[in-house]
Amino acid sequence: MSRTLAAVFVGGAIGSVARALVAAALPAAPGAWPWATLIVNIVGAGLLGAVIAVRWSPRTERHLPPLLGTGLCGGLTTFSTFQLEVLELIDAHRFALAAGYAAISLAAGL
Repeated sequence: MSRTLAAVFVGGAIGSVARALVAAALPAAPGAWPWATLIVNIVGAGLLGAVIAVRWSPRTERHLPPLLGTGLCGGLTTFSTFQLEVLELIDAHRFALAAGYAAISLAAGL
């Protein structure tokens, strides 16, 4: 196995466990604001931005971007859960909350 692939694997495992821990610490009641997903997605987007900025530095360890970017951020963030939560809020007729959650998530992610 290549070192880059190992770096992605290790980062992904850490990111996935971190996301599960945040979700367990901040469970969302049906129809309520999904704080856990919002937090991990914003943290992941910010970290990915930092990784990309550092990636262009000639002093960057070559396995650090795959470890932190593809691995950690990929395992930490979740677009599918965000999408599901927006649809669940819509199904619960919480239209303003769904729109606000989507808008804040997208704006903060960018």
